[in-house]
Amino acid sequence: MQVPAVTGTLDVYVSEINRFSILTAEEEFRLAVRLTKYNDMEAAEKLVVSNLRFVVKIAHEYRNYGIKLADLVQEGNIGLMHAVKKFDPYRGYRLISYAVWWIRAYIQNYIIKSWSLVKIGTTQAQRKLFFKLSQARKKLESLSEKRAEFAEIAETLGVRPEEIAEMDVRMSGRDLSLDASVGEDGDSTHMDYLTYGGEDQETALIRKEEMALVQHNIAGALAGLNEKESFIIRNRVMAESPLTLQAIGDRYHITRERARQIEKQALRKMALSIPYLGTETKLIEA
Repeated sequence: MQVPAVTGTLDVYVSEINRFSILTAEEEFRLAVRLTKYNDMEAAEKLVVSNLRFVVKIAHEYRNYGIKLADLVQEGNIGLMHAVKKFDPYRGYRLISYAVWWIRAYIQNYIIKSWSLVKIGTTQAQRKLFFKLSQARKKLESLSEKRAEFAEIAETLGVRPEEIAEMDVRMSGRDLSLDASVGEDGDSTHMDYLTYGGEDQETALIRKEEMALVQHNIAGALAGLNEKESFIIRNRVMAESPLTLQAIGDRYHITRERARQIEKQALRKMALSIPYLGTETKLIEA
């Protein structure tokens, strides 16, 4: 199915699709029957292109959400094509009356997905509120000439004020691209103004070399321990989830106090091999 793509300016696209004439009810019915009975793709294409101008009209209703109108039209076109596939010509209504629901659904879904990396409008009620909130607020403010309160909007839409407040926060916290230009010159982006709170490269390199040296010395110190001492150091002093003295005692059939003495003895041996660690210093994990 060949459908004009939204390329170049929207005015050029609108001028192009206006070349396709609007079908009469009889013409539309015949084409839809051909599509339904014979899967006639030429008939499907004619049904689509004759209704493209309506997609543009519907897309304009959502132009205040900060999404490119061309993108909204493109999504609406996908909804229209889906509607054409599903359309039943024998129900007695026109294609656009059925397709408008699919067009809106695809446009609204695209807006919600594009709005933020954080999911919003995850339920049908939230989706409805997302698209009704701005409309209701503007209507109330035009009538009272003052900022509408959450309670007023909630009463108008038949929801709780808490739901209005939550959706208002979500809508106002839209994602910002770090690649977006700052200022009119466009020479800098938001990325240029981010500060790094971590270590500089020189400090990180020194720390890495120190860690490698300590780990090397610890490995040498461990080699000077017997099997029992080595096990206690590895599984009690150096482990992320250290064993208890009781667990060590049970393993070697010794008392908790004896396990503690062996641990102290092993640490003393290692301190002699790595003097700057000190006997009371917690060993760095190898």
